[in-house]
Amino acid sequence: MSMLTPPGMGGKYRITGGTYPRMRPPRRRGRLMAAVAASVTVLGLIGWGTLQLIDVFTGGGKKAPASALTANCRTKAAHAARAEALPQPGTITVNVYNATKRTGLAKETANELKKRGFKIGDVGNASKEFDKKVKGTGIVLGPTSALNTSLPVLATQLAGAERRTATGRKGADLDLILGDSFKGLAEQASADQALARLSAPTPSADSTKKSC
Repeated sequence: MSMLTPPGMGGKYRITGGTYPRMRPPRRRGRLMAAVAASVTVLGLIGWGTLQLIDVFTGGGKKAPASALTANCRTKAAHAARAEALPQPGTITVNVYNATKRTGLAKETANELKKRGFKIGDVGNASKEFDKKVKGTGIVLGPTSALNTSLPVLATQLAGAERRTATGRKGADLDLILGDSFKGLAEQASADQALARLSAPTPSADSTKKSC
């Protein structure tokens, strides 16, 4: 009997030779690596989800397309150009005509416009084309070239005035034709505010140059 054979274990249970089985605990390295990999994956998913939420609420930090910036600059430039093109009241000559049955209305209105800085041309009754035919507060009439320049400047002085242009009209003078609903020019403060908004739109020419 071998010395390695425990007492009472003979026959087929006999252990022979100079080696014997070693009893080791099961290896856990594979489980540990799997747990680490799973943790890394979870952390990665959490980080990715956080970045997606940040992009949603902040717009992702993406710059506006060049085409959008160009269109914005063009709009700003148009506003700036319009502000620079508007004439001052002192450069605008206004003819005041009375299309109502009330007497002295044209002269009174012309004097008020003169106080506000406008130049005064003809003053009198309206022509047959308009006499007793203007139901509103009045008509501001001028050449086609005045549509976006002197016409809106004069219109700030009379709320509700109709703006018209006449093709082929000579000169740069404007006509203010007073209608049946005319009660007087706009209050000085209101007219000044309207003129300021018209002549100094936002953004200004300087801000346009800086941002574009």
